Amino acid sequence: MPIPESIARLVKHFQENADAYQSGAYNETQTRREFIDPFFEALGWDVSNKQQSSELYKEVIHEDSIKVAGSTKAPDYCFRVGGARKFFVEAKKPSVRLLDDVSAAFQVRRYGWSAKLPVSVLTDFEEFAIYDCRVIPVKTDNASTARLNYIKYTEYADRWDEIYSLFSKEAVLSGSLDQFIETQQRKGIATVEVDTAFLKEIEMWREWLAIDLSLQNEGINQRQLNYAVQMIINRIIFLRIQGKRI
Repeated sequence: MPIPESIARLVKHFQENADAYQSGAYNETQTRREFIDPFFEALGWDVSNKQQSSELYKEVIHEDSIKVAGSTKAPDYCFRVGGARKFFVEAKKPSVRLLDDVSAAFQVRRYGWSAKLPVSVLTDFEEFAIYDCRVIPVKTDNASTARLNYIKYTEYADRWDEIYSLFSKEAVLSGSLDQFIETQQRKGIATVEVDTAFLKEIEMWREWLAIDLSLQNEGINQRQLNYAVQMIINRIIFLRIQGKRI
């Protein structure tokens, strides 16, 4: 399908003023309002809730609230269908070089991983990067780790079909992200489910807690040690469950 006229105009406008937009003075909020919001509106999403949907059924939540390692974080955009999260978009200002920015890549992957979303997007309009969020994010990963696609704004005209077929509202409603997951699994891409990873973490914690508690409590016997370790782990699991409900 041809690129929408609104996006073609944005591409031309960005190209003509690239030096100004790539300066540190042009901030993330401006980028979101002037470029990223209209980008996803062209993909059919009600970014500003013009339909006046209730909070429960808004298509796009700005600065959604999720739990990440016990802390509350806020992805810039959460795209939803029927109130269910489908993917996050994390926005940056154009002066951030997303191609090799390690912290930005880790941030969006961590959000998607924590919310159990298959993919999420990192963009400053100038760059559009798609990440596989089923791959465990590690802070020292390269920016290219788990990156499935990288598109420059100058390529939008030629690759609009590619973007539309995965992230448009129409495509997501038709199961594009589910089909994408199946395709990646057939390719044999190594992923770990978040709950499976959590269980493995628990086993490591059990060993570390046992060692630490025995060192800190000289007279503790085996039964008391097992009880204390299990109580701490139970509380961690409880907090995790509560975090998912919020």
